[in-house]
Amino acid sequence: MLDDLLLDWAARAEPPYGGLRLVGSRWSSACFAAKDFLSRNQVPYRWVDVDEDEPARLLVDSVSNGLTSLPVVILGDGSMHAAPVPRQLADLVGLQTKASLPFYDVVIVGAGPSGLAAAVYAASEGLRTLVAEESAHGGQAGTSSRIENYLGFPSGLSGADLAGRATMQARRFGAELLSATGVAAIRRDDPYRIVTLGDGSEVSCHALILAMGVSVRRLEVTGSDRFAGAGVYYGAAMTEAAAYRGKPVCVIGAGNSAGQGALFYARYASSVTIVVRGKALEHTMSRYLVDRIRAEPSIQVITDGEVNEILGEDTVEGVSIRCQDATRTLDVSAVFVFIGARPHTELVSELVDTDDKGFIVTGPDLPRRAGRPRRWKDARGPHLFETNVPGVFAVGDVRAGSGKRVAAAVGEGSACVSMVHAYLATV
Repeated sequence: MLDDLLLDWAARAEPPYGGLRLVGSRWSSACFAAKDFLSRNQVPYRWVDVDEDEPARLLVDSVSNGLTSLPVVILGDGSMHAAPVPRQLADLVGLQTKASLPFYDVVIVGAGPSGLAAAVYAASEGLRTLVAEESAHGGQAGTSSRIENYLGFPSGLSGADLAGRATMQARRFGAELLSATGVAAIRRDDPYRIVTLGDGSEVSCHALILAMGVSVRRLEVTGSDRFAGAGVYYGAAMTEAAAYRGKPVCVIGAGNSAGQGALFYARYASSVTIVVRGKALEHTMSRYLVDRIRAEPSIQVITDGEVNEILGEDTVEGVSIRCQDATRTLDVSAVFVFIGARPHTELVSELVDTDDKGFIVTGPDLPRRAGRPRRWKDARGPHLFETNVPGVFAVGDVRAGSGKRVAAAVGEGSACVSMVHAYLATV
């Protein structure tokens, strides 16, 4: 109870600030990436915009190559660091980026809801557990402004809150969670699975859980690359919502993430326009979100729409949309994109079996895929969530046939640990 009260207090209290400052421009994609990284890892910082603060601009010029080396990170001790990459930024703020052991019972790749759930249950049951996350704990769900249909939270909770609680819980049980530490390669060396981390170091394990999740598909239209991170954002990008206070914005997509994002932006923007390719939101979005969107006067929904182009010179000024046979232009200051999921399976595409869309095939689906080059070949049947490689499991959104919901991902991650125990008993 005290932990919950302290968490609530920490989320709202505003003590005197003497910590990290991030100096940059809101129109810089590198600055947006740094803000997003710090926010998603729940690292407090103060944002200083050089476009509005002349002393900050002079300071940037004195410690870097001007605006091309943004952002500049100023630590509490006064030291300054120009344009750090995520791994450097993680080291500067004290996040763990290196594994402390050469061998673990189980290594989990990805720290979304499924990976964090697996870490909690594996560590609580005495398994030496390592979680490697390239970006931030929480995955795509960690960017959600409000999850209202998660069991046990009738008032809902943010993705960041869920990720923070799960991270704390996993660490309390002894799991190691690495931040800004991706996985460069995975290989099989029976009875071990060898994981090469992004810094070149290697750790070995008996069991490996793939929980890399998915990312939002890129918008392939004119202007999308030019304004990426500076007016065009993929996912919720909650750090940027306040920057568009009183301005019109556009949300592209019709899934639950798009609905949650639209409701969040409606608190700040003068208007929010949702553009969907289908005939209605009900086909792809939960009913409670559809009802709330219809009850929000500042949100407009355009169906049968498809984006043609992002318009603007130095900043986003509008978006061109094709609606059936007609074309219309919306005057907006930002575009938030939620147009489907792309699985992060490039790392293991040569190791495990995937379906035609790139999602990992597991469990009972393996024996039925006789035409696949990497089918199940072991004498025993595959465990639930086990890939075609014995001892390598896949859970969450990256798995073919997964529920694509936060609760489903948590369930898969926790249930997978039982399958890991069954596998370890045979090693």
